Amino acid sequence: MRLVLTWLINAIALLAVPYLMHSVDVTSIGAALVAALVLGLVNTLIRPVLLLLTLPVTVVSLGLFIFIINGFMFWLVAQWVDGFHVDSFASAVGGALLYSVISWALSTLLLKTSDG
Repeated sequence: MRLVLTWLINAIALLAVPYLMHSVDVTSIGAALVAALVLGLVNTLIRPVLLLLTLPVTVVSLGLFIFIINGFMFWLVAQWVDGFHVDSFASAVGGALLYSVISWALSTLLLKTSDG
């Protein structure tokens, strides 16, 4: 149940990004749901490999290269999913940053743990 709720939160965050960045476009709720699912899969499967391959650059840049990797993942999903469009790679980096912040904020507010 928590996985489905996280997926819905990510889709809502993806729907919010175009209101803050006009260079990112999500045409429908269905497109946001598919894009959030694909983005989650890409971040689970491809991102760790890219992080490992780019570890030297990431270390030299003091971790800032991770923003580029996140933008690349965001741009890649926009290329694959109909109804989700990003104008440029720079927009993808900014959109990925906004998406992460909104998703984190919503998850913090809505997914409270009972650990005490």
